[in-house]
Amino acid sequence: MADEALFLLLHNEMVSGVYKSAEQGEVENGRCITKLENMGFRVGQGLIERFTKDTARFKDELDIMKFICKDFWTTVFKKQIDNLRTNHQGIYVLQDNKFRLLTQMSSGKQYLEHASKYLAFTCGLIRGGLSNLGSLNSHLN
Repeated sequence: MADEALFLLLHNEMVSGVYKSAEQGEVENGRCITKLENMGFRVGQGLIERFTKDTARFKDELDIMKFICKDFWTTVFKKQIDNLRTNHQGIYVLQDNKFRLLTQMSSGKQYLEHASKYLAFTCGLIRGGLSNLGSLNSHLN
């Protein structure tokens, strides 16, 4: 439980630090989001390298996504993804109903504009992991 609290504090400080060190123009044109996503991308690449070094190759995209939802997500966030949906044409939607990096924010609509800065690192994390698993066409919004 302590390592989870440390991760949440580190993540919040990372987001805060990127935004505090940015100039006004960087915040307005999304460079802070890009910086956070790039940080997550590199971390995701490294984690996947460690998690899959003794694992057989995945047979298809669906196996990769199941690994992300079960093993990867569980290791990072201490729970599995609640729902994985696909249109069987390469589009996957991962749903975590109690995403820890957002649950501490109020559920009011006034905080929606700030949610993207707390999601950017995780989007990068998934993209980095997918890139090392051979799914280079990983587009997350």
